[in-house]
Amino acid sequence: MKTTLCSLAAAAIFTAATTAQAEDKTLVIGTNNWAENVAVANMWKLILENRYDYDVELSDVSKNALYSGLANNDFDISLEIWLPNTDARYLEPYKDQLEINGAWYEGTGLGLVVPSYADIDTIPELKAQAEDYGYQGSPSILGIDSGSAIAGLTDEAIDEYKLPLKQVNSSGPAMMAALDAAYQQEEPIVVTLWSPHWAFAEYDLKYLEDPKNVYGDNETIYWFSRPGFTEDDPWLTEVLNAWHMDDDSLGGLMAEIEQAGDPVEGAETWTEDNQDLIDEWLAAGE
Repeated sequence: MKTTLCSLAAAAIFTAATTAQAEDKTLVIGTNNWAENVAVANMWKLILENRYDYDVELSDVSKNALYSGLANNDFDISLEIWLPNTDARYLEPYKDQLEINGAWYEGTGLGLVVPSYADIDTIPELKAQAEDYGYQGSPSILGIDSGSAIAGLTDEAIDEYKLPLKQVNSSGPAMMAALDAAYQQEEPIVVTLWSPHWAFAEYDLKYLEDPKNVYGDNETIYWFSRPGFTEDDPWLTEVLNAWHMDDDSLGGLMAEIEQAGDPVEGAETWTEDNQDLIDEWLAAGE
């Protein structure tokens, strides 16, 4: 009798755990158009939909809309917040509402980048060589969208170093196309870039030294969520808190996506080739 009761109890626990994991879930991930953000969002969408029957929507929005949307429960999670400095100003209005969760990448980089063949090593040197870094007839720094954190920091750098260049904002892909065109011709170009990014594997690039530390020190990337998410989905919270990537794993994922020319196809190839690593993350939820 005692054995039967124990078996029934164990079966009930197993059934409850299995039901919790197999239950249909709708998950909205707020994203922005940074290469690593696109990469990991598509990776997790594939993992959660293929293995656990989640219904995952990726919603690409501006930084301001991302933070307000999480605070208003329009999104469930977002996979990238850089702290303590880069994204602090976006977090500040909502710091008492949003949940900052586990770190998944450490040692970021951020700043102005030139090809290694450029005869320049520091941001102050741009002041004297500004005319060499022309874009459409004007000395320019090529950046991404104007609402991004790196765009704001670049405006600060232009003011702080009194650079006679303007920042030209566009999309990440447009900036990379301009970098590629200049690189192939070994022409001078300066862009805003960050690490992790697939560009550092594709091209021989270097950060310009930032003696005034406008762009800050190396930081850590965390995932974060709407109010109450960690209580609503403790299983996924444990899994994402166990998720960690380094330059090899994240660089490999981004490289697959760049080579495929499609984030879904590239993420699918990478997940198929890295099942052991993924299983380590998922084991945290068992």
